[in-house]
Order: sequence, then structure tokens, then C-alpha cells
Amino acid sequence: MGLEPGGWQTVFANDISEKKYEMYKSFFPDADNHYKIGNVFDIAPGNIPKSILATCSFPCIDLSLAGNMSGINGKHSSAFWGVIRILKAQGESTPPLILVENVPGWLYSNNGNDFRLTVQALNDLGYACDVFVLDALRFTPQSRLRVFIIGTKLPAPTTNIFHTLQRPPSLLSGQLKKCIIANHDLKWFYIKLSAPPPLQKNGLSGILEQMDDTDNRWWSEDEVQRHFNMMNYAHRQMVTRLIKDDHVTYRTFYRRVRQGQQKAEVRRDDIAGCLRTAVGGSGKQFIIKAGNGRLKMRTLTPREYARLQGVPDRYPINVNGIQALTGFGDAVCVPVITWIAQNALSPLIGEYLQAA
Repeated sequence: MGLEPGGWQTVFANDISEKKYEMYKSFFPDADNHYKIGNVFDIAPGNIPKSILATCSFPCIDLSLAGNMSGINGKHSSAFWGVIRILKAQGESTPPLILVENVPGWLYSNNGNDFRLTVQALNDLGYACDVFVLDALRFTPQSRLRVFIIGTKLPAPTTNIFHTLQRPPSLLSGQLKKCIIANHDLKWFYIKLSAPPPLQKNGLSGILEQMDDTDNRWWSEDEVQRHFNMMNYAHRQMVTRLIKDDHVTYRTFYRRVRQGQQKAEVRRDDIAGCLRTAVGGSGKQFIIKAGNGRLKMRTLTPREYARLQGVPDRYPINVNGIQALTGFGDAVCVPVITWIAQNALSPLIGEYLQAA
């Protein structure tokens, strides 16, 4: 969805989850022609058509600071090596461009060694790499920082990383800068990127589904009180002030375990935290509606998850709630990919085609 506005067309797709495919095919009617359900290690490389771009958004659970930190060789995140296996087998037919995406924990995992292994593996296949961070909060009201590597086999000058290290903080986090410096010996190249849009300061309220107070998706008063009591003093005070206001305010909150006790932690801004899957104690994100002497709470809806990921309302959601929340929580923010296509991928391939 993020690439199509730039004229890109999907010729092959893969995920191990049948439930993810259910969500995909509801919007992409030609899914049966290009989507393969199954373990990436079982994919026959010869069945993948020749292409210009390969994308790899591999599972983050073994890399995430909120996950188990088993690393890139862990049970889930090792799917990356399944992609490398395919690219190796393709030989001279490998795509000239590759886009790899994952969470910031990737830069910390195994003291940065997992990030190095990733770039090394791409270098070994003939790809020079550029890397940057980009936050979905520059496009939607969701705080969601991600790391992106672009690899190219196209004629591109390698760099001594000087230009990369001069990027603004909007594209270069402190940890990424450390990782690039620590791996200066790898094969890098540099894409001259435009500055991304500024971080949004609000907007959550504008994407929420409107529902009256009698809607059964709002929790019971007992459940609301239970979660209010789970807040620490500072959070209760903040919510109490919002309740007393003569206008309605919306905030998101998570359930967290702190020192062995479950806590409800409320954001102070009109922004959603990073969406996650609906599995696990801290996965879901919840909504507070406060004002005019009242307090209401509920879970974020699948449609709200979709909107926070930049997915338009024309995208049908015809699966159950947990399945939808997990699918959208696992996804990559659509306008982030559109920005990358416009500012990096399409210009790179355009120069190549023009030269050819």
C-alpha cells in the first residue's frame, strides 16, 4: 500500500500467518496470484519472479527492548536469514534494491552485533547499504520509531560515512550514529534525503471512532474504577484534572507491570504510543475519555489501529478484533513507506533506468 502510489507493483509476498493473509486479501484482490503463505525457509527461490526491489520486515520479538532480546538468531527474528538464503540462491537475479525494516532494539541487540551481522550479510550479497531512522509520528499521531536499511547493487559511490553522520536527528538517532561509527569498515553508500515532516504534537482525538456513552465497547464503571486505582499518584492526579475540565479530552494508556504490580500508565499528550500486537500483557493500548465530570475507558478499535498506521477507511476489516489488532500492530506505517519510496527508492531506480 505504501509503495503503490509511486508506481510500484507487488509480484510476490510471503508471511507465515494465514490470519495476516486474510487481512491482506480483503484489500488486494490479486493476492492469490502473488502471495505465498508459509515459512520463509520453505520458500523455493526459483518460484519468486525477478524484481527490482525486495523488502524484508522480519519479526522484531527477539530484538525488541520489550521482547526477549534473543537476537537475530532467535526463534522469530531469524526469519531474516530465510530472506538471505533466498537472495543467495537467486545469484545474479537478485533485485538491485532491498529495504529492511525493524525496531530500534535492533541497534542494541547483542551489543550491536546483530545490526552488524545484518549489514555484513547484505554486503556479502553485493549490496552497499545506507541506514536511517524514521518515526511514524511524522505522518500519523502514533509514536513509532523504526530503523530502515536500503541496500543497492546499482552503481553508487561508496562513502566513508561522513555524509551519513551529518544527517539531522530526524533521520539519525544517537544509537544509530554509534552503530555506524562502530561499523565504519562495512560497505556503505549515501542517499541524499530530504528532511521528513516535523513530529506531530496532537491528532489522536481526530482519528478516534465516534461512539456515544451507551456503546457497549465502553467498559463498566467497575472496570474503569479498577484501572483508575491502578494508576500511580501522578497519573491519577492528571486524570482527575481532566475529569474536572468542561471539555472532553482523550488519552491513551498501557497496562504495565512495575515492581511486580500491574499499573495503568497514561500518556500526557494527544498522541498514541507505539502500536503492538494484541498478544501479551502490555500489548494492547487503551483510551481514556475524560471531562465534564465523567471518565470512560475502552480498548482502541481495529479501525483506530488502522488509521494510526495510515491505512484509509476503505480498507475492509472483516476479521475478529484480536486478529485485526495484531495484524495492524505488526504492520509498517503506510505513509512512512510512501515517503521512503518518494525520497529514496524511486529516485535510485529512476537514475538506474535513465542510465540504462
